[in-house]
Amino acid sequence: MDKQKSSGKPFDISKMEVWDAWSKVKGNQGAPGVDGQSLEAFEEQDLKGNLYKIWNRMSSGTYFPPPVKAVEIPKAHGGGTRILGVPTVADRVAQTVVAARLEAEVEQIFHPDSYGYRPNRSALDAVGACRRRCWEYNWVIDLDIRKFFDSVRWDLVVKAVEAHTDARWVVLYVKRWLAAPMQLPDRSLRERDRGTPQGSAVSPVLANLFMHYAFDTWLAREFPTVAFERYADDAVVHCVSRWQAEKVLAALHERMAEVGLELHPDKTKIVYCKDSNRRGDFERTSFAFLGYTFQPRQARRKDGVKFTCFLPAISKEALKKIGKQVRSWRLHRRTGSSAADLARMINPVVRGRSSVNQGTSRTGPGRNRPSDDQDDKSRVTGDCYARICGSPGVRSPRATRPRSAQAPHHRYSPPSATSGSSSSNSPATRTRPPDSATSPATPSTSAPSTCSDYDNITLR
Repeated sequence: MDKQKSSGKPFDISKMEVWDAWSKVKGNQGAPGVDGQSLEAFEEQDLKGNLYKIWNRMSSGTYFPPPVKAVEIPKAHGGGTRILGVPTVADRVAQTVVAARLEAEVEQIFHPDSYGYRPNRSALDAVGACRRRCWEYNWVIDLDIRKFFDSVRWDLVVKAVEAHTDARWVVLYVKRWLAAPMQLPDRSLRERDRGTPQGSAVSPVLANLFMHYAFDTWLAREFPTVAFERYADDAVVHCVSRWQAEKVLAALHERMAEVGLELHPDKTKIVYCKDSNRRGDFERTSFAFLGYTFQPRQARRKDGVKFTCFLPAISKEALKKIGKQVRSWRLHRRTGSSAADLARMINPVVRGRSSVNQGTSRTGPGRNRPSDDQDDKSRVTGDCYARICGSPGVRSPRATRPRSAQAPHHRYSPPSATSGSSSSNSPATRTRPPDSATSPATPSTSAPSTCSDYDNITLR
């Protein structure tokens, strides 16, 4: 459908873009902002007029965002609370207009190993890629960025946005949203000098764009032999040796400091991917990523031989949260509810459980798309959705790999009583570590390749 140009307006924003943004906001639901107006009230009280005001002000350059409502919520797996920024319904529509325009410009340049808040990608895809690479690489860096959404530098975000859009109104409104104050529960306003509210519609694309230059392209340029998966601010880096892992981690500490971020000193760690073929000793042999705990687990071959494989399964924190959710139903007291009523209540959970079973089957996590009525990350972290792959009595998925039409995958070689494990100099096929997990091995010393995208905009 052709866009309707705004006649006599300084900024070319079509009314169809505003309507599409409203459709997305309505589908995502959400709580009221500082004005207390709900989605139902916004729609019932002159929807056409409300959307016209947003379009008229945005296309005229006179739209100024209201304060963001601060809402404290508990963290996914305990350990305190985090503050979400909840915009008003009208502000969410305006942010969605800008986010859609900006996503169309930057989606094509994002790294293929970036999975967070991107179309046709989910957290399960990231877990599946991490699962396969833990068989190929012996060492993992589990990264945790401290207070990422509260620490992002505005000047670097604006610089990245300006490099990828010619629409002046996109840059203008990004600057205004970054500087919008936050209204605390006591109704006082708190001014901010950095960060982007976690919970706003435009924050995901801004966070991805920032991390694309601050982490993705930098790591691919400086350390081309390592692999990684990143979901928003959660990342895992795969290395071929402990020496390389320590070198990359030291460089990451410096890089994060350059862009105004900080790695959590207690949660960021180096992990050894121990299994039947990699028998070295190291103090850490497990890590958590997107609600899954990766650690040595018992697996079984087709011929019934058992061996130890480095596999993911539901984390204890996520399993505990699921149990709490199931207990909150108090099914033993719902004697007045019919079977149909109970089915309507638990069907979303059953659908999530079924999709996870398929996602962690023989082909590994990430091979199946999440259902449309569920948020992809909440499914992985266990928000009201069942996980059974790590429950007692459930056999771990077999150590096989999906065949990809784009790149071949090398099959994991479990130990055999008649043959030893083969070795290779390639990090993609090397499964047996050095004689000791603590003895460093020299990684590839090839010169880092240049990155034209990074040369165009250097976040310094």
